[in-house]
This record gives sequence, structure tokens and C-alpha cells, in this order.
Amino acid sequence: MLGETASSSRQAESMTRDYLELVQAFGAQQEPTELSIKLTALGLHLDEEACMKRVSSILRAATSHGISACIDMEDTRFTQQTLDAFSGLEAQGYPVGVALQAYLRRTDNDIVALQARASRMRICKGIYAEAAEHLVDGASRDRAAINVHFARHVSSALRAGSFVGIATHDARLIDTLTEWVQRERIDKSRFEFQMLLGVCEPLRDALLAQGFNVRIYVPYGRDWYGYSTRRIKENPRIAGYILRAAMTRGWRAR
Repeated sequence: MLGETASSSRQAESMTRDYLELVQAFGAQQEPTELSIKLTALGLHLDEEACMKRVSSILRAATSHGISACIDMEDTRFTQQTLDAFSGLEAQGYPVGVALQAYLRRTDNDIVALQARASRMRICKGIYAEAAEHLVDGASRDRAAINVHFARHVSSALRAGSFVGIATHDARLIDTLTEWVQRERIDKSRFEFQMLLGVCEPLRDALLAQGFNVRIYVPYGRDWYGYSTRRIKENPRIAGYILRAAMTRGWRAR
């Protein structure tokens, strides 16, 4: 669901209604679906208690339709709040996971408690512009420097019994991970790759051809401009992916 940080409780309530409408639409389709929930769009920074009531209402509706959810991880101002919120939701029995950002130093510690509970998690590189002090060595200059940390988090989480969403379009990283899971004989039902709609489609198709599960992240909602400009600003290279995807779709249409 596209939505930037809510500026008022009214805006957060409006976003809640949008989520609930989307849940109803998914429920009618009866497809295996997962919601990504951004807590600041629901007012985490305005009133944490009110935000959690909104999230709970969304999760109750989703659960009634067999829909799972993943709590998005935002910038470092909200990391601890997000982890605390996730822990509370998980303890209440909701079918929910949480995203972790491999480029953050603190993820080395954050993942330990999640693995102890075999929590469901999504591992991504992280796209927010953060101060170097928060990042693993080299990440501010070269995103490939994140790969070793990403692979370590995925492997340790799988060994701990967690279900892992592997959210990346990095072909080298994907090769490293597919080789590892095959070597370690990790059952393919215990993880999935996650990619943006229209991005790196040949890579997606190659994964599917090898029998891996791939979940497609489909941005939805009215605030497409804010979402798109934020992602491009924080990770300019994604603009190239989007442009190439658009051009490829255009050529195929012709």
C-alpha cells in the first residue's frame, strides 16, 4: 500500500480504511497474498497506541481472509519502535513477519532475538539514506559491500528455523544464496525470493524455472508519486530498473 508518513491522525485513519478495502478485495480473489504494512503511514510517530489499534484492525481483517502481513522497516528513527511493535503483534498470534535491513550494523544484534523465536522475516539490503555510523563497513560507498552481511543473515535465519523472504534484485547475491540453499539442502518451502513488479523479470523467470518461489511486490495506492520519488532519491539505480522495465514492456507490446 503506497503511503508516506502520515502528517495527522485523520490521514492515518484514511490509510487504515484503504488497507481494509484492499484486504476485502484480496479476500474476494482468494489468492495467496501478503500485505506490507508501513507503521508511520498509520501514525506510529504521532500516537503509538492509536497506531497499534489501527494495525490490529487491519491484521484481524487480513487473518479472517487468510492473508498474512509483513511490517516494513523504515529509517533508523523508527527501527526499535518497529521491532517492539512487531514483537507485540507476533505475541498476539497474528500471522505477521518483519523486514530487516542488512546494511544496518544493528541488524547483527536485532536478528538474534527474532531467530530465537523463529520469527518470520524479510531480509532486504535497505534503501534509506542513513549516516555512515549506522551502516556496515563500505555500504555508504558500495552496495555490494552489503552482500556478505545479507547472505549471513539469510543463512543464520534459515538455520534457526525462520521462514525468510529474500528481497533483492542483485543477481550475484541471488546466485550465492541459491548455491547455498541447494548445497545445504534447504527445503524450498522455507523461503521465497521477493522482487518488485516489472524489475529484473528475466532473473525472476530464471528463479521460477529452477523451482524457487518468487513473491512479486506490487505497489498499490494513490500516493504513487511520493513513493516513486522516495525510492529513486534513496536508491537512484532503481530508476534505471524502472526505465528498462517500462521500455521492455513497450517493445513487447509492439
